Amino acid sequence: MKQQICILGATGSIGTQALEVIEQHPDRYEVYALTANNRWEMLAEQARKYRPAAVIIANEEHYEALSKTLEDVPEVKVYAGKKALNEIVASSEIHMVLTAMVGYSGLEPTIHAIKARKKICLANKETLVVAGELIVKLAQEYHVPILPVDSEHSAIFQSLVGEGDNEIEKILLTCSGGPFRLFSYEQLKAVTAADALKHPTWDMGAKITIDSASLMNKGFEVIEAKWLFGVPAEKIQVLVHPQSIVHSAVQFADGGIKAQLGVPDMRLPIQYAFSFPERLYLNGDRLDPFAKPLEFFEPDVEKFKCLAMAYEAISKGGNMPCIVNAANEIVNEGFRKGNCSFLGMGEIIEKTMQRVAFDAYPDYDVYVQTDAEARKVARELMLR
Repeated sequence: MKQQICILGATGSIGTQALEVIEQHPDRYEVYALTANNRWEMLAEQARKYRPAAVIIANEEHYEALSKTLEDVPEVKVYAGKKALNEIVASSEIHMVLTAMVGYSGLEPTIHAIKARKKICLANKETLVVAGELIVKLAQEYHVPILPVDSEHSAIFQSLVGEGDNEIEKILLTCSGGPFRLFSYEQLKAVTAADALKHPTWDMGAKITIDSASLMNKGFEVIEAKWLFGVPAEKIQVLVHPQSIVHSAVQFADGGIKAQLGVPDMRLPIQYAFSFPERLYLNGDRLDPFAKPLEFFEPDVEKFKCLAMAYEAISKGGNMPCIVNAANEIVNEGFRKGNCSFLGMGEIIEKTMQRVAFDAYPDYDVYVQTDAEARKVARELMLR
């Protein structure tokens, strides 16, 4: 029987590459539902090509246009809004949900998917950044597997396969360093969003590309790794690896290190999450081990303070990572629109951490309140 897949965030980088993976294995996988936030034209094109049972546009303003465009494809049902997102992931026909929405918006539908006992292929790191403790508890309660799709976390997961209960001494989380790796502090004062969007090795969406440039993305990945693999943050070391060939590694108690290497191609971790424990054929480039030397450097947390703040947030725990994530979403957008400088992003996030009420034992309602308060504070700080 074909596995029915729901893709949350089908029009983004991860979503479109996931559809390529599904196309390669039509005997195994089928699209059941596709969702998008604003790109209704692209969602309509995908609906025509893949003929899912349903498409959902989160922004209800686009419902009429999408619905009218798909009038001649009556087998595809069209829905809109957050409620529809939460309902579609619980559909009895769905076997797995790929959560590839951007930012905080992925949290609520992921919770609904877990409660519906769907296999989670997690590409929305903010879900674990904001509410890692809650998500892990729910996954255990409902006996739901969470398979990482981020290339780094997939690499760690692949390195742990077959290791059973062997002790993890250290997780080595690699990082390209982004486009500003060699910039001085003075140079960073003048960089623009256009500069930041020129990632040296990966082709990603705008939000995550900016996060990669500031190293906030890597900070979020440290938090994500803590929850996925049950390892404290002090045992997670970030390595700047400009070649993006070693996607991450695990060091064990005997000093041995296992790593996963490959060309930068997100289809591999997507497909591995779909097919685990099997490895299926994937067309594409293969790694040439003679092509370039592999280099590793320590990150500069003085220049890239977002990484240091992420470690601070997970050390404090509670709702602090939620505060950092909310503030980061505001300043990230502000930087892209020219309302905030590159270095100003970190300064505003730090001040937001100091001003928003801390709660050491948050529940879901506290996360919602914290997210709203942190966004408000960050916006006010950005306007000053």
